[in-house]
Amino acid sequence: MFELTVFNLILWTILAFFFGALPFAWWIGRLAGVEIRTVGDGNPGATNVFRGAGVGWGIAAICAEFSKAAIPVGLAYVIFGWDSYSIVPIALAPTIGHMFSPLLGGRGGKGLATMLGAWIGLTLWVMPAILLVPLSIIQLVFKPKQPLWAVMPPIFCGFIWLTVFDWNPVFVVVLLCQVGLVFYTHLVVPSSQVETSVSL
Repeated sequence: MFELTVFNLILWTILAFFFGALPFAWWIGRLAGVEIRTVGDGNPGATNVFRGAGVGWGIAAICAEFSKAAIPVGLAYVIFGWDSYSIVPIALAPTIGHMFSPLLGGRGGKGLATMLGAWIGLTLWVMPAILLVPLSIIQLVFKPKQPLWAVMPPIFCGFIWLTVFDWNPVFVVVLLCQVGLVFYTHLVVPSSQVETSVSL
């Protein structure tokens, strides 16, 4: 059943898309009595759960958002052993599902949490740590007015790691595609309000 075939690849990519489309952060916000699309930048992601409902609900939301990408990607890569370029569409599918969730009328979040979740599925905590540490430092120390400027240096650190210290061309392709998604969500998709911090 889990042999890498064209049918199984397409099926698992579709399943990963719909897994990513589950709006856990929005659901958790509703449980907390908050419509998170009216908070912050209007993004239905975990960051606005933190802003609108507090730390406890926010932690639950970000764990759920990580998991909805980490689970399908981790199963395919680690358990099924699909470690060729076939993992690329599966690694991207949860983020695309999150961005264009049919459960939210096709307008989802910015997808940074699901991108990190995909890296948990691929590398456990190696790449998430490489991306999150510089992101946190930039946010706390420099506080850039444009969120994209906070996101790009960590991605550059990821490229350095994958090309110099742990060469993996498949992972490089995944990261390049994620860069395209980051540019799309930060430059093309409008936010309901002007926002100066990164939304997950």
